[in-house]
Amino acid sequence: MRIVLIHPNYHSGGAEIAGSWPPAWVAYLAGHLRDAGYTDVTFIDAMTNQLDDDSLRARLRDLNPDVVGVTAITPSIYVAENILKLAQEVVPDALRVLGGVHATFMYKQVLSEAPWVDVIVRGEGEEIFLNLIRAADSGQWLEKRKSIKGLAYLDGETITATPAASTVKDLDAINPDWSLLEWEKYIYVPLGKRVAIPNMARGCPFTCSFCSQWKFWRDYRVRDPKKVVDEIENLVNNHGVGFFILADEEPTINKKKFVQFCEELIARDLPRRVQWGINTRVTDIYRDRDLLKFYRKAGLVHVSLGTEAAAQLKLDQFNKETTVAQNKEAIQLLREADIFTEAQFIVGLDNETPETLEETFQMAWDWQPDLANWAMYTPWPFTPLFQELRDQVEVFDFSKYNFVTPIMKPATMTRGELLDGVMKNYRRFYMRKALFHYPWRGTGYRRRYLLGCLKAFLKAGVSRTFYDLGKAGYWGPQTKNSVTFDFDETRTIAEAQMEDWEASADRAARAAERREAVRTQMKDRASERNEGFKMPNGAEVRACGGSTQQMDA
Repeated sequence: MRIVLIHPNYHSGGAEIAGSWPPAWVAYLAGHLRDAGYTDVTFIDAMTNQLDDDSLRARLRDLNPDVVGVTAITPSIYVAENILKLAQEVVPDALRVLGGVHATFMYKQVLSEAPWVDVIVRGEGEEIFLNLIRAADSGQWLEKRKSIKGLAYLDGETITATPAASTVKDLDAINPDWSLLEWEKYIYVPLGKRVAIPNMARGCPFTCSFCSQWKFWRDYRVRDPKKVVDEIENLVNNHGVGFFILADEEPTINKKKFVQFCEELIARDLPRRVQWGINTRVTDIYRDRDLLKFYRKAGLVHVSLGTEAAAQLKLDQFNKETTVAQNKEAIQLLREADIFTEAQFIVGLDNETPETLEETFQMAWDWQPDLANWAMYTPWPFTPLFQELRDQVEVFDFSKYNFVTPIMKPATMTRGELLDGVMKNYRRFYMRKALFHYPWRGTGYRRRYLLGCLKAFLKAGVSRTFYDLGKAGYWGPQTKNSVTFDFDETRTIAEAQMEDWEASADRAARAAERREAVRTQMKDRASERNEGFKMPNGAEVRACGGSTQQMDA
């Protein structure tokens, strides 16, 4: 079978300002297919290569595939749907497959607005996609689709979903095929080196209310550290990678495995040839304070911390299970270990004000991370926090759900004022860093890295790609009342998806009522038992020693 996998051409001016990121999903998916005997796999990176519709049509026509597979996060969903629409026109006999986090949870929405999508892979793709390919290869996928777990599709006019598939239990059995990527195009701007995004673990035991990753990956699983280092060594030796970022939500959760990973990197002398970064939680840095210099020796140079908020009230709302004081101390600990720190703040909820934005800036400057990032709250439509705030969400144009566009409108600010407040924070933070910190922080690696980060920001700022400022028409405070975000107001939630949400909300409410009823019943029974309990011979119940009161501690 000839299989074509496509990464959608979507840009938003967010994380991509630091470089061109290699789509890791295709390496893991294609590697699993290859090991099963499906070797005729072509990858088209439409995003990195900025391919338009005509270019995609030409490529599909030339390749004439049997299967076209596309992935999508929420903001790229319309582009992904359009790719499969093009495939329907050019190679109508090809099976059109969509995967990714958005389609997994919003399959009713997707199949309602894009009925040309033949089938959706829900959840981790490797095993489900392989089962689907085998069915298609036999020419019987229509007959077999009901028996394949983890799918959603249109059966006539009916949206059908098969039972959820199990998560991939043996991650070490997946051998990614990194050779499909055009490595000369994936560059990490601060260092000017090729960059990779390998995967050490999947899943997250934490349930931050604004995040969907813990729902998508479900149970937490971690690979053999030696296998991960084998993969990194391959990336360094065969593809010239000089920097990598672990794709994990929090690679330090399993402390033992993370330490083994670092030991293996050191044993193979890889830190001399490749440096790396991670995203992790403040609590893990706090826990590993005595190991941070060892992590630095293993090549860890950049830690992005999910500090999320400067106010404890917001941390609690996000269900972060951390404190403001811990955030500050974690940054200090990393700085002492010579590890670059990036503090992440989420702004733009309904209760945002100019004062709270100022608070995040003052807190960031007090903490003194090397980098700071203010991300707009994005109400992923499959997260707990979205369900809480759903009545306040006015925009359902998912192409703008990208961390840089103000989806929520604060009660006391316009969206333009919110964007201007965030830009003010960026201007002040990085101007001060550029003048008083970056040029004077040593003469070696640290100085070069920080100036490289500054270069990435300046490059995106000059080209007006940072935060989509060019598209929004923002040129400074004087334009905050004239910016336009071009929301597609025709986009709405499909009736089938809305019904699914309401049914889920009803089930959750009934479950909460049942739990409360059981608690009340247990309290009543305990009270009845206490009231009805009598000591032998009518004696009174007394404390130890015969007193009517307990002794003070």
